Amino acid sequence: MRRFRFAALAAVLFVAVAGAFSLSVSAAYAACFPSQGSNSATASSWVAGAQAGYNWQQGSFVYGFESDLSGTGLKSSMSGGLTNLSCFSDTASTSANVDWYGTVRGRAGWTAGKVLFYGTGGLAYGKVDLSSSFNSAGLLLNSSTSSTRTGWVAGGGVEYMLQPNVILTLGYQYVDLGTANLASSTTVGIFTIGQTASARAAFQVVTAGLNWRFSPTDTAPQGLASKPWEGAYLGGHAGGTWGFMTNANYSGQTIVPSDIRLKRNITLAGRLDDGLGLYQYRYLWSDTVYVGVMAQEVALIHPEAVVRGVLDNYLRVDYGRLGLKLMTLPEWDARSKGERL
Repeated sequence: MRRFRFAALAAVLFVAVAGAFSLSVSAAYAACFPSQGSNSATASSWVAGAQAGYNWQQGSFVYGFESDLSGTGLKSSMSGGLTNLSCFSDTASTSANVDWYGTVRGRAGWTAGKVLFYGTGGLAYGKVDLSSSFNSAGLLLNSSTSSTRTGWVAGGGVEYMLQPNVILTLGYQYVDLGTANLASSTTVGIFTIGQTASARAAFQVVTAGLNWRFSPTDTAPQGLASKPWEGAYLGGHAGGTWGFMTNANYSGQTIVPSDIRLKRNITLAGRLDDGLGLYQYRYLWSDTVYVGVMAQEVALIHPEAVVRGVLDNYLRVDYGRLGLKLMTLPEWDARSKGERL
């Protein structure tokens, strides 16, 4: 008998607490609900660095290798993009940046006197940072990722020999460091928000520079004249870069307690085109009249919009999946006046 009384008391207490909580969140949802949306951005910035390499020359054919290291302020940044803004101060922002990158490349080209045309390609590496923040329905998500990534580079350019040891350069590179991704979500009460972001770390670079060529020490003077491009070189470069597409998606869900067992004074208000009924009702613990759906009926027509509570076994409805919003009767009257269901 004592066990029965204790179990009954616990059940009453649970229903009372759950009812009070559901009342508050349901009333809040009647006016507010999580936002959702998406955004995207690209970037452009300066770039500057140094390079070193070595050329060999066979007649008009010049080939060799080059390595460079560059700093840049390339940053994709965006904020906003949210829809369904409610009474909450919802915000969203995402940014991605590359602070530096480097390449190790092979080069091959053709020379006509003081001018060298070349193509190049090889390994690229660099640091990619991605961060995103989403604040909706009183919930906050802050996520970030940072890594040194590897990829590939290809390009070409032209060089002009100002002096036997001084070379003016103009080059183009397409750098691809792959894609950085992040995803996160959080749930409190009936609200769930989530975000995903991706940064396509691919960008184009155009630079001008100056090299100092070190003549080979093991080549005869007559050989130097016939191979003016051969030897090691060291220099610097500066220019601009652009690209780096970044995308973000923000989502919000509101899972409202909508089980018919939690409602009273239920009357049909109308039906949607798919046959789903809209009802006026009160929750067991509240005198406020709402207009919404019955979870058991939704489960028959749109089962993907229904979830069952793990602790209480009651059905809940994701109104967002239905394209609907739970409303109080005064809101319903104001919104539906002069409109058809």
